[in-house]
Amino acid sequence: MYTSLFDTFFTDSFFSPTRTVYVVSDSQLEEIRRKQRQQELDNLEASRKSLEETYHSRIKIIDEREHELQEELKALAPVEKKTELPSEETEKCAVKS
Repeated sequence: MYTSLFDTFFTDSFFSPTRTVYVVSDSQLEEIRRKQRQQELDNLEASRKSLEETYHSRIKIIDEREHELQEELKALAPVEKKTELPSEETEKCAVKS
């Protein structure tokens, strides 16, 4: 039977997808799964450690900045007058008014 160029083009193995199939035993499959889970666990632990280090570093920076701002506020606060009038003079002023 005659095949068209169109049919040949799409049925050619060069253009059709090829799949590779691997056959492994149950014990090998379990070992592969165990290694994958261990690798995922290692990645999670590394990620947690990195996040904790970053967190502590940021907290330290925030604490330092907070301390700086508190010191600046203390320096900018108006100085209170320590020379207060004696209570008798204050009372006299109140009575005269």
